[in-house]
Amino acid sequence: MSAELISILVLVVVFVIATTRSINMGALAFAAAFVVGELVADLDADGIFAGFPGDLFVVLVGVTYLFAIARANGTTDWLVHASIRLVRGRIALIPWVMFVITGALTAIGAVSPAAVAIVAPIALSFAAQYGISPLLMGAMVVHGAQGGGFSPISIYGSIVNGIVEREKLPGNEVGLFLASLVVNLIIAGIVFVLFGGLKLGGRGLDEAESEEAESEEGAKSAAVGTGSRLDPAKIATLGALAALVVAVLVFDLDAGLSAITLAVLLSAFWPDSSRKAVGEIAWPTVLLICGVLTYVGVLEEMGTIDWAGEGVSDIGVPLLAAVLLCYIGALISAFASSVGIMGALIPLAMPFLAQGEIGAAGMIAALAVSATVVDVSPFSTNGALVLAAAPDVDRERFFRQLMVYGGIMVAVVPAAVWLVLVVPGFG
Repeated sequence: MSAELISILVLVVVFVIATTRSINMGALAFAAAFVVGELVADLDADGIFAGFPGDLFVVLVGVTYLFAIARANGTTDWLVHASIRLVRGRIALIPWVMFVITGALTAIGAVSPAAVAIVAPIALSFAAQYGISPLLMGAMVVHGAQGGGFSPISIYGSIVNGIVEREKLPGNEVGLFLASLVVNLIIAGIVFVLFGGLKLGGRGLDEAESEEAESEEGAKSAAVGTGSRLDPAKIATLGALAALVVAVLVFDLDAGLSAITLAVLLSAFWPDSSRKAVGEIAWPTVLLICGVLTYVGVLEEMGTIDWAGEGVSDIGVPLLAAVLLCYIGALISAFASSVGIMGALIPLAMPFLAQGEIGAAGMIAALAVSATVVDVSPFSTNGALVLAAAPDVDRERFFRQLMVYGGIMVAVVPAAVWLVLVVPGFG
């Protein structure tokens, strides 16, 4: 058995163990990088660490640190409650407000599961209170999170764009963001129609009910010490989030270093509310991404990427190879980490992208969308959060609904995005 095949089989084993044994995939990938690098590829420690993504590490830590402070001082709660007040008397708008909130949160740097964890409990409580389908509300929350998930300053966007830059592939940051946003917006619209959203148009909250709902949410926030009114800390945090957007999009500054700087400034002025923020950095995600990309670096060092790419190219039909990669990404991501899958698949697609027969930007966008749109599956973190947040439901039935819905996403979306983004040859 060739060394290249062994390294790919080890990667498959990493995904299987991470899925079935609830072990962080990044930790497994670091161990695999050590074992394969030392025993199979004959690499020393420097060779193994050559693929460690230091730039992405800073982005992940910085952005999630800033967002942890926003959660700790109640800024995210304020944003959610301010948005909820906009639906006074208009129940049909509640699912769309939840879509927009989660999309905005991920677009400005929240990890997708963090945004879903914030919004899903409120969204599903509204669904139970006003007779909205929990599947509709849960799907709107998850697709909203993924719709905003590939902005240039988001976690997913930074990861994919960073990989594209590291691999010297032609990329399109705005095109990637718009592709994910449009696909998730279309899916959300279809779900809204199919699961009773249009029937909500004739229903509304009277003023008393709306005020009662607001007061209940305010009481919940007060109970955890965040409150729903603006104070200097929240105003400063909102300003910091706006400053991050300006720094990255206008002045082209590094997102990670900018976020860390803003987070440190907030911590210096409000140490009490920021004290626990470092512990709430998305360390599992940081470990996962850094581990998987370090292992991918080992694959590159030992020539596995070129070997696999040549194997895909040998299929003889690049478009067929492209759609197969999209389906692989969607299927594995429904049970494992979306970001981990993207970190592995994009480099694997690089050799046949370099041939020029497939548009790189379109293929990367198709892979990214295929690997994330399925996150409503109950086996994924986002789907599990939605399932856990739903009150007063038959959880076994709701689990089956999410599983079937996730299966439909796996079956339909990769072919659709391949047809729209890859076949025309974008990029």
